[in-house]
Amino acid sequence: MAWIFLIISGLGEVGGITFIKLSDGFKRWKGTVGAIVAGFISFYFLSKALQTIPISTAYGIWTGIGSIGSVVLGMLVFGESRDWRKMLFLSMIIAGVIGLKVVSGGH
Repeated sequence: MAWIFLIISGLGEVGGITFIKLSDGFKRWKGTVGAIVAGFISFYFLSKALQTIPISTAYGIWTGIGSIGSVVLGMLVFGESRDWRKMLFLSMIIAGVIGLKVVSGGH
């Protein structure tokens, strides 16, 4: 269950950063409220995951999910560059997240 909590937490992180973008520097109230709610979800589920998963693994994967999600969302929704170099480094983050999961063992 802890891994599901960690995935939810990572998705909350992606939502939070997206809403921060949509808040336009916290000038738009809907984006601001969305950022606060998504941030709460992200940190709540991260705290639940940390009850079982070691912090070094959980935090690395959480930030990886946030990074991967925000880059992909930026490309798909906000029209950001899909440069091959960006894709290469995105692949490295994905490999790192998978590697952390693999070496974390049975946790």
